[in-house]
Amino acid sequence: MKDTLGVLLAGGAGERLFPLTKDRAKPAVPFGGQYRIIDITLSNCINSDLRRVYIMTQYKALSLNRHIREGWGPVVANELGEFIEILPPMQRVNRNWYQGTADAVYQNIYSIGSEEPKYVIILSGDHIYKMNYGKMMEHHCATGAACTIATLPVDPNEVAGFGVVEVSSKGEVIGFQEKPKTTNVRSPFNPEKVDASMGIYIFNTDVLLPELLADAEDNDSKHDFGHNILPKLLGRYKVAAYNFVDENRKEALYWRDVGTLDAYYEANLDIASVSPIFNLYDKSWPMRTRPTQYPPAKFVFGEMGRTGMAINSVVSPGCVISGSAVRGSVLSQDVRVNSFSDIDSSVIFTHVNIGRHCRIRRCIIDRDCHIPDGTVIGYDQAEDRKKYHVTPSGLTVVTRDGSHYENPVSPEFMQTM
Repeated sequence: MKDTLGVLLAGGAGERLFPLTKDRAKPAVPFGGQYRIIDITLSNCINSDLRRVYIMTQYKALSLNRHIREGWGPVVANELGEFIEILPPMQRVNRNWYQGTADAVYQNIYSIGSEEPKYVIILSGDHIYKMNYGKMMEHHCATGAACTIATLPVDPNEVAGFGVVEVSSKGEVIGFQEKPKTTNVRSPFNPEKVDASMGIYIFNTDVLLPELLADAEDNDSKHDFGHNILPKLLGRYKVAAYNFVDENRKEALYWRDVGTLDAYYEANLDIASVSPIFNLYDKSWPMRTRPTQYPPAKFVFGEMGRTGMAINSVVSPGCVISGSAVRGSVLSQDVRVNSFSDIDSSVIFTHVNIGRHCRIRRCIIDRDCHIPDGTVIGYDQAEDRKKYHVTPSGLTVVTRDGSHYENPVSPEFMQTM
């Protein structure tokens, strides 16, 4: 992969994840306890030996930029020409913010060209999956294609959220529809499924750059790969499809778009289950993140009715479970759950202090929240809707400034047991 440049699109606003994206970009949202969503794709890059990566950021990118700079910069060897670098909109070619996925790449066309890659792989920073991009590159080179699209089999009733790829029996792309309401297209390899685009593309650089330049001059274009770039390639260049090969090594393919609160919540709870579908503990495909300097998690008190314990849960470094019970939940770093409280099926972000005698169920609690003693969340939707964001499925989201809890974690929290 030394002649390949990775371009990771991480500028999405993530409106469907609001309020979790009120102050952070979607790829910066925590996942699985100590990770961020973008860590999954970046881990795929490193595990695939893709070690030259540009990351296009845009909306509310402060925490994302810090996470990448401190956590991922040291992973690669700059003296060997390797890098993981952030490219915000620099307005070098125009005065606009990124107008679409293709425009984001076009605005950085000089940076891409300066690296002189033979191939460019376009990636997204907001999906959960394991994939060896090197295998896709081998397929791209073997077919002699100008562009290769990674595809995933989906049910026909799910196509509204995907680009639909029409594939010939030889594996060549002969049609492309971006997020149609319905489609009659079916996979030649599985007539009950539709081949959907994963938003992962490999281009020959000498094809990609002229296409980006032409698209930038088209005032009627949405400047989007799915809507504009890919359909225009068909009939002019050979475009191949690559069937997703899952490095997760489970019976069913695992690829998740965690773009909604409910999908995000379910993907996190899977991590905490006895036999998670998405395996974070596979040493052959390690997941990396920004290192932190928190002490080990601690569980204290063992009295009757006051036992610090966690069952079927992920508890990250720095957490203190003090005489309380945590079940089926995911706790990020530096969370304290005080005595006699009960946490069930919840996702708790960093620096959260949960008081005594609290009952929390089916809840996402954003960072820096201080939950007062005796608080009950997740047991009465009507009451919860008066104070918090509640999804149609009944999932409650608590944020520091979006609820009646206005106080961040007190300084005393860091001093107490």
